Amino acid sequence: MNLSALSSRNFRLYLAGNLFALNAMWMLRIIVGWLAWDLTGSAGFVGLIAFVYFLPTIFLGPLFGVLIDRSDVRRAALLVQSLFLTAALGLWLIQHLEILGAPHLLTYSLASGTIMSAHGPVRMSMAPRLVASSDIPSAVNFVSLTYNVSRMTGPAIGGWAIAQIGTGPATLVTAFCYLPFLVALSLLRVRQAAAKPAEPGFLGDLVEGARLAFGDAGIRAALALAAIASIFILGALEILPVIADGAFAKGAAGLGLLTAASGLGAIVAGLGLVLLPSAIGRNRLPLAAAISLFGVACIAGLGLTASWPAAIGLVAAMSAAAAASGIICQSAIQTRIGDGMRGRVMSMWASVAIGSSAMGAAFLGVAVEFLGLGATLTFSATFAGLLLAAGLFRCCWMSRPAKGFGEFD
Repeated sequence: MNLSALSSRNFRLYLAGNLFALNAMWMLRIIVGWLAWDLTGSAGFVGLIAFVYFLPTIFLGPLFGVLIDRSDVRRAALLVQSLFLTAALGLWLIQHLEILGAPHLLTYSLASGTIMSAHGPVRMSMAPRLVASSDIPSAVNFVSLTYNVSRMTGPAIGGWAIAQIGTGPATLVTAFCYLPFLVALSLLRVRQAAAKPAEPGFLGDLVEGARLAFGDAGIRAALALAAIASIFILGALEILPVIADGAFAKGAAGLGLLTAASGLGAIVAGLGLVLLPSAIGRNRLPLAAAISLFGVACIAGLGLTASWPAAIGLVAAMSAAAAASGIICQSAIQTRIGDGMRGRVMSMWASVAIGSSAMGAAFLGVAVEFLGLGATLTFSATFAGLLLAAGLFRCCWMSRPAKGFGEFD
């Protein structure tokens, strides 16, 4: 078992504190998603909320990546988490004053999405700096596992809180969940990146990161695979309010159950990767592509089923596929870069993965309005399956494997 990252006291403290903040993030995601559906009853608006939330990461993520590589990452994390706390309190105040409307939700989504665009490079830069270089794959797996545990517990708590105490008090509870992580961050000692002999300037740093991210064949292949999985699998998971209440009429409790099932599937995938012996290669993009192909097959099944238990199982399987594929791709990239480039390169990873998820959510939300849920999920799964199958065919059966995939064998 690859548990080497747990030998670091700093990393254990980071994991414990981060679990509170991640639960808060997922609780807020389900609260906002439910508010969007409850206010409008529109699948398109639910998709728009997700798109606006992820949009800043597409454009601002790489810029924040440069700033993180030039800054004290621990102080940056403290600032980001403080802003999350402030945004949550603002959303609670609007609900408490009973003035919440669609424009307020859009504004909150844009503001929190902007904070998230900085949070991505901070999160993916900090954890590897808390462990030795040889323990980075283990750290990536544990951070992903913690993230996915919160995907199960956060929505379950959020759905229960909405039903029991209402969205306003539930939002206030989430705000205070950021405090333990702020305390943990104040106690951490983080390895700083080695100083560079010459500073090329902000734009030069940005270009340098982009050149590495898109010039390295292996990283480029991982980014392409992440984009496909994010558009179709994660995009479908972003419209769970439409599935839970629009298709099955299960309300907020049903949404919490579906999102918790999504988190459970991701936990199973994360545990599977953690429990694998470290000698077994995990940076194998063909394997990640095959797992993603299974995930899009589950999307088609979700579009065709009329059974609520089957829908829960399919959502869990989709999430497991997305998590496993994402962990493999992210671990592959993390092990190919140094601390001095980590913020820039991983911010571009976040821009591709999260931006693709945003575009997928917006596209699927609009398509549902015109085609219906079943047809939209079936058609999108078919298209994604063709893309992934073509990639697998090119990699595994052609006489010359695609450059980049073979580098991870």
